[in-house]
Amino acid sequence: MSDTPNFLRVSTPGRVCLFGEHQDYLQLPVIPCAISLRIALEGRRRHDLLVHLALPDVNAEISFSLADPLSYQDKRDYFRSALNVLRRAGFTFAAGFDCTVHGEIPINAGTSSSSALVVTWVNFLAQMSDQQQQLSPEECARYAHAAEVLEFHEPGGMMDHYATACGGVLALRFNPTLQIEKLSPSLQPLVLGDSGEPKDTKSILAWVKNQVLDIVAQLSERYPDFSLHTVALEELDRYTANLNHSESTLLWGTLRNRDLTQEALELLRQPEIDDLMLGELLTEHQAVLRDILKISTPKVDRMITAALRAGAYGGKINGSGGGGCMFAYAPKNPEAVAQAIEAVGGKACIVHVDSGTRHECL
Repeated sequence: MSDTPNFLRVSTPGRVCLFGEHQDYLQLPVIPCAISLRIALEGRRRHDLLVHLALPDVNAEISFSLADPLSYQDKRDYFRSALNVLRRAGFTFAAGFDCTVHGEIPINAGTSSSSALVVTWVNFLAQMSDQQQQLSPEECARYAHAAEVLEFHEPGGMMDHYATACGGVLALRFNPTLQIEKLSPSLQPLVLGDSGEPKDTKSILAWVKNQVLDIVAQLSERYPDFSLHTVALEELDRYTANLNHSESTLLWGTLRNRDLTQEALELLRQPEIDDLMLGELLTEHQAVLRDILKISTPKVDRMITAALRAGAYGGKINGSGGGGCMFAYAPKNPEAVAQAIEAVGGKACIVHVDSGTRHECL
């Protein structure tokens, strides 16, 4: 334990979902992108078992003792849950910590602020544990997903944890097993726009997820060959005779999003990106999310329209929807796009692709 670092600073980026919104929990491919807004946690070891966390951005403090059972005090008690997950994995902690958390990532806005926080905390804990283990980004993501989603029986998937932990632009596939493809596209700036509208991520995720899973269960019972992974959009009529109009439309939207993600992946694998094509795919994706999944809002729609009129090549809502952020792809004059978003009431920020979770030991 004497070689364990006394002070450590860890930071992790937020993310946007370029393509594949509401796809990861269906085990369909997604393409997330880490962005240059980060959350940082810095802390040092104590001489007792107390864990004290200062969160000045939200005017809060959290304290608990490692000597006590870490029972959860609220429905998203991620600081305790990460410790429980790591302890079950064999990590031990002979001392507590004094920590401070600061973030640039919009909170409750679809940019993975909570997942970035949990990834950061997991990364910090593993290195400050008695085992002094430096986790790979993939390990950070796996433990963070367990701490944030599995531990609280949440409806979300794994995209946010791998996107923030690994960084860059990723293509994630979940079927039959997790596959991570690291892409290196020459992406131009994105303009992130925060609507300021609070969103109920859990309710929106559960509402869309439960509807689609119910449709899939119905079809799988009637048609053993049916699969979201393989059915072609043009063959859909063969399966939808017993679905109502709303169900058929939602299924069509889910498969169209799947196909748009595949088209985007092929584009992003190219040595040179066709920026106009990328923008068109983003805007078509937004149309499906707005009109079929119905997760956009009038204010977010106005922000996207303003961005397109100011010269953005495309744009869409980001995250589970119902408020939060949008982003626009703005290879030319992103400043004008940001001003246009702010002119209709959004808070805009120009962002770039960023690296994943990282640390510095002092």
